[in-house]
Amino acid sequence: MSTRREFLKQALTGTAALSLGGLMPGLSNKSYGSVLGANDKIRVGAIGVNSRGMALATNFAMQPGCEVVHICDVDSRALAKCADAVEKIQNNKVRRDRDLRKMLESPEMDLVLIATPDHWHSTMAMEAAKAGKHVYVEKPLSWTVPETYQVRQVVKETGIVFQLGHQGRQTDSYIRAKEIIDKGLIGKVSLIEVCTNRNDPNGAWVYPLIDGASPDTIDWKQFEGPEERIKEYTDYMTANNLQRYIGPDPRDKFSLERFFRWRCWWDYSTGLSGDLLTHEYDAINQIFGVGIPHSATSSGGVYYFKDGRTVPDVLQTTFEFPDRDMTMLYSATLASNRPRGKVIMGHDAQMELSNTITLKADPASEIYKEKMDKGIIRPNEPFYTYVPGQNSVDAITSPTELYFAQRGLLYTYVSGKRYDTTHLHIREWLECIRQNKQPSCNIDAAFQEAMTAHMGTHAYLEGRTMYWDKEKEEIVKG
Repeated sequence: MSTRREFLKQALTGTAALSLGGLMPGLSNKSYGSVLGANDKIRVGAIGVNSRGMALATNFAMQPGCEVVHICDVDSRALAKCADAVEKIQNNKVRRDRDLRKMLESPEMDLVLIATPDHWHSTMAMEAAKAGKHVYVEKPLSWTVPETYQVRQVVKETGIVFQLGHQGRQTDSYIRAKEIIDKGLIGKVSLIEVCTNRNDPNGAWVYPLIDGASPDTIDWKQFEGPEERIKEYTDYMTANNLQRYIGPDPRDKFSLERFFRWRCWWDYSTGLSGDLLTHEYDAINQIFGVGIPHSATSSGGVYYFKDGRTVPDVLQTTFEFPDRDMTMLYSATLASNRPRGKVIMGHDAQMELSNTITLKADPASEIYKEKMDKGIIRPNEPFYTYVPGQNSVDAITSPTELYFAQRGLLYTYVSGKRYDTTHLHIREWLECIRQNKQPSCNIDAAFQEAMTAHMGTHAYLEGRTMYWDKEKEEIVKG
């Protein structure tokens, strides 16, 4: 695996950058972010508006003081659908482009939201930052280890305000959980279990193949990326002896499955680690501030969905934090809906955490011993439950929606009022842009998330433990 120093040296000479600069000539660069006054209207550009991207674009269109002015997607039908929806909300026209270069060259934007497949996240974020635009990008931050270093460097050098799309940062139960743990109410924590359980095609990324989609409506070459960039990726995988995970050659063969179900292939995806593990990790990092783990060990495989995918549908990863005397276990299956949540195990009590909080005293607890002896608290039974907005009725329309709702990733409650967490996360970012402050999931938090996910991914792909060298900021193979 390339070291940080080796990568930065290569990046300065124009190789291993995995960026658009040089691959798409004509893009202009600026070394500063846009400065906005309190009353300035914020002009937004949206890149990648199929599904999640459309939800984000329409959310931005509803934000006070915001206007979506430019939309870009390689799928002309998704582009039209999103643009029509935004125009209906704003009651004005937006510019539409399938060409990414034209989008990023536009001077009529202050910020960019990016909701493309994973393999474009860092590349687009870097070019947007170089063009002086603030960046909101969906998780994960990066597709490969090398580009993780460079996107952090570019964001810091340009001074733009960056937010990673972990809307769980706004979840009230996570904020309350941190308060409880910081007060020592569950004692010393040594083990945390987090999970992903899904059991429907959508949850396993077997998304519908949209009727009428074809090479006429989808710019396949732009979706895949320039040949130079594909070669860089191929070289990166080959250098780490991961050739067996590279997709078919030639890559210019149009495929509806790979376009709409891109999460199933490492060629575009970061798999369970980058997609779903990151939600669980980010919640724990938000609560404990654990940073990048000391080590990661993974196992799993493609055990249920025999559909040609290369990413696993079952995964277990163990992260060790010896400086915190703590382990975090992640386990996932895309073929069972058995309900499990986050369990934070303290010496005196365990915390079951989702969009609610439940505390149960440990029979061996010292701080609750007197209350248990008096029968005030019963061991292993809830003695504290926090349910925000408990008088409300929530209608969940799909198993996948239920999965996110149970984790507080769809909505939360502030002073008893229900809010969309994505709306709050975007609003926080916009306020930080106006006030020149750092948002909750800034580039430093994003870097920690990305490296943690990459450690888990490479531990699985290479079948060995991965270690983090904190001093050198490098992933080291066991």
